[in-house]
Amino acid sequence: MIPKETEAEVVLRLNGISKSFGALRANDAVSLSLRRGEVVALLGENGAGKTTLMNILFGHYVADEGVVEVFSQPLPPGNPKAALAAGVGMVHQHFTLAGNLTVLENITLGTDSLWSRGAAGAREKVKQLSLDFGLAVDPDAKVSRLSVGERQRVEILKALYRDARILILDEPTAVLTPQESDALFATLRRATAMGLSVIFISHKLHEVMAIADRCVVLRHGRVVGEDDTHATDKGRLAELMVGGELSLPRAEAREAGPVLMRLDGVSTPDRGAAPGLKAVTLDLRAGQIMGLAGVSGNGQSALAGIVAGLALPVAGTISLRDKLVAGWSPREALAGGVARIPEDRHHQGSIGDFDLTENAVLETYRSRFSRNGWMNWRAARTFAEEIIAGYDVRCPGPETRIRLLSGGNMQKLILGRAMAGGSTPGGPEIILANQPVRGLDVGAIAYVQSQLIAARDRGAAVLLISEDLDEIMGLSDVIHVISQGRLSPGFARGTMTAAELGLWMAGQKFEDADAA
Repeated sequence: MIPKETEAEVVLRLNGISKSFGALRANDAVSLSLRRGEVVALLGENGAGKTTLMNILFGHYVADEGVVEVFSQPLPPGNPKAALAAGVGMVHQHFTLAGNLTVLENITLGTDSLWSRGAAGAREKVKQLSLDFGLAVDPDAKVSRLSVGERQRVEILKALYRDARILILDEPTAVLTPQESDALFATLRRATAMGLSVIFISHKLHEVMAIADRCVVLRHGRVVGEDDTHATDKGRLAELMVGGELSLPRAEAREAGPVLMRLDGVSTPDRGAAPGLKAVTLDLRAGQIMGLAGVSGNGQSALAGIVAGLALPVAGTISLRDKLVAGWSPREALAGGVARIPEDRHHQGSIGDFDLTENAVLETYRSRFSRNGWMNWRAARTFAEEIIAGYDVRCPGPETRIRLLSGGNMQKLILGRAMAGGSTPGGPEIILANQPVRGLDVGAIAYVQSQLIAARDRGAAVLLISEDLDEIMGLSDVIHVISQGRLSPGFARGTMTAAELGLWMAGQKFEDADAA
C-alpha cells in the first residue's frame, strides 16, 4: 500500500494539450493527471489520439498548445532526453531492442553506466531491479533468443534502469500470451506498491478492469469520460470509446460448400525454436470460417506461409479446387483467389514510408494497375480512395504515409486491400486472416470481424488464425488447435468448451491421443 500522505501526490499533469497534423486534429485540449503509485488506463478507438498524446509527453512530438508538468515542473517540449531525466519511461507496443546484443547491453545502451559504473556495477543494478520488480531475465542472453514476454521485461528494465518513476505502457499485452499478461500484471502491482506510476494504454477492457485504478477515455482527440475503475464497467467504457452501444458480431451456423483449398500431409522444417508443420491435413471450404487456435509460436506462421504461397512444403501436397498445385508462390496464390491479412501489419502487411495508394496496390499493381511496365496511378488512387471510404480508414488522404496511421486504421486499409484484391470477381475466394484484430479497439474489432463474416456468407473460405479463444469460438464454424506443429481434429461450433480447447493448446490432449 502507498502511504496515506502520498496518495494525493500528483506526479504528472497534462494541461490543455492540442496537436494537429494538417487538417487532422489528433489532440484537442486534452487534460489529465497521474498520481504516485496509480495506474491510469488511457482508452479510445484506434486514431483517438492516445499515442500522439504519449509521444508529446515523451518528447517525440511538440504540442501546438498546452503544457506538460512532471513533479510540478514544466517539461521542455520536444526533448526526449529531458523526459528521461525527469523520470518518464516509455515501452512501445513494437519493441526497440537490438537482437544481436545481450540483455545487459540493450539495457545500458545509450547510457554512460558501463563507463561510470562499470560492467559489474551495471550487472548488479539490473540484477537488483529484476529481483525488486519480479522481472526474471538472463542478462547475458542474446535478445534474439528471448520470447516475446521476456523481451517486454527487457524493455521495462530499460526504463527502470534509467530511474523511471512514470512508466507509459503502449498496448503492453497485444503480443503476449494470457500467462505472460498475468506475469506483467504481477510486476505492475509490485511496482506501483513501490511508488511507480503507470499510464496503461490498452483495448482489452477486461485487463483494464483488472489492473487500472482510473480510466480516461479519448474519442476524436478529446477526453469524453473519466472514472474510477470500480465505479464503471466494460459496457460503459466501450460505449464511451465508440460513442454508442456496441456488440461484437457472432457468426450464425451455416452449411459449408465444396473444398477450395486442401493441404494433405503437409510438413515444413523447423526454424530454430519455431516448430514446422508435422503432416498437417486441412480443408478450407466455401462458406466456412475455419478457426485455428494455439499458443503463439506453435506452427501458425508456418501454416500461414504455406497458404499464402510464401513457403513450400518439404512433404505433402497443396490442392486448389481439387487440382494439385505444381508450383506455388505469392503471385500464384493471388491468381488463385487467395487474399491475406498478415500477422504483422507493420513488417509484413505494409511499407511504412509508402503512402496509402502505394500500399493499397502493393499486391496487385502488376496484374491490375500496370500495363507494359507503366503504372496507372490515377486508377490506383481511385482504388485507394474506395478502400478509405468503404472501410472507414481515418486519414488526411491517400497521399498519407501509412506509418502515420493508427494501428486500427492501418489494419482497415489492409483488410480493404485483401477484400478487394486478387483476380476473382466479387472478392477473393480464400481469405487468410492471421491475428486480424490484434491490438485493435472494440469498434475496429467489431468492424473487422463483421467483414470476415460477410465474406464467409458470400461463399469465401476463411482461415482465421487467432490466440484469442473468445474470437475463435465466436466466429468459427470449425475449430482446429495447433501445438508444436501438429493439428488437432476439427471441432464443430459449440462442441468444445474453452477449457477443453486449452488442454489441446497445452499439448495434453495430443499426448493423451498418442498414449491411447
